[in-house]
Amino acid sequence: MAIRTLIVDDEPLARDRVAGLLKDQPDIECIGMCSDGPAAVAAILQRSPDLVFLDVQMPRMDGFAVLQSIPPDKMPVVVFVTAFDEYALRAFEVHALDYLLKPFDRARFIETLDRVRDHLQNRAGRDIEQRLAALIRSVNPAHEYLERFVVKSDRRIFFIKTQETDWIEAYGNYLRLHTGKQSHLIRETMNSIESKLDPRKFIRIHRSSMVNIDRIKEMRPWFHGEHIVVLQDGTELTLSRGYRDRLEGLLGEREGST
Repeated sequence: MAIRTLIVDDEPLARDRVAGLLKDQPDIECIGMCSDGPAAVAAILQRSPDLVFLDVQMPRMDGFAVLQSIPPDKMPVVVFVTAFDEYALRAFEVHALDYLLKPFDRARFIETLDRVRDHLQNRAGRDIEQRLAALIRSVNPAHEYLERFVVKSDRRIFFIKTQETDWIEAYGNYLRLHTGKQSHLIRETMNSIESKLDPRKFIRIHRSSMVNIDRIKEMRPWFHGEHIVVLQDGTELTLSRGYRDRLEGLLGEREGST
């Protein structure tokens, strides 16, 4: 049976490099490529790959955050693709199945695949999940996501809990937070705030908006592959095609855990 493999890297050339090397391996099936962390989480949860080549340093959501978003029973074999320094590489050698240090040659890549094959043939219980968890703890301490927004207005400061926020939209050089019938402005960018919020609770649905998953009531098909996301208060937001798989993956995982 083919080893179903996912490639995750924010650099197109790096993704193509791994995909090209995999073409020569008859027992490997490349089931997809992702350019960022949120897309990787959705793909892993939806498609359950056997193997993931995972870049460590990515904007918005790095490789460690990806692993923290995957439950143990869904965890694939992970090979880290990294440009980390020698200290981090020693941690990988202790805890991870393998790593590829950019730039790597074909011989090193084949060596990694041999280790993957051997592991999959002789997998011993939850050993890989335990080692990945140890890696996250040793190299990247538990990430604490933003719990409150700080809003400044008329010389006053308000604290808005993130869980009370329905959705967020870009508004010039600001973001508008929608909480019930009220809205508040904060000076942030969409990319910046996305990296600070828990990706299991807030998800980007458009380049200019993101939504609290718990506020979603339904999704309706729209034109040209887009959808309408309807919130519990009746607010209708546009879901762009590029963000659809991530949202459906996260919603599907939530349904599966209930």
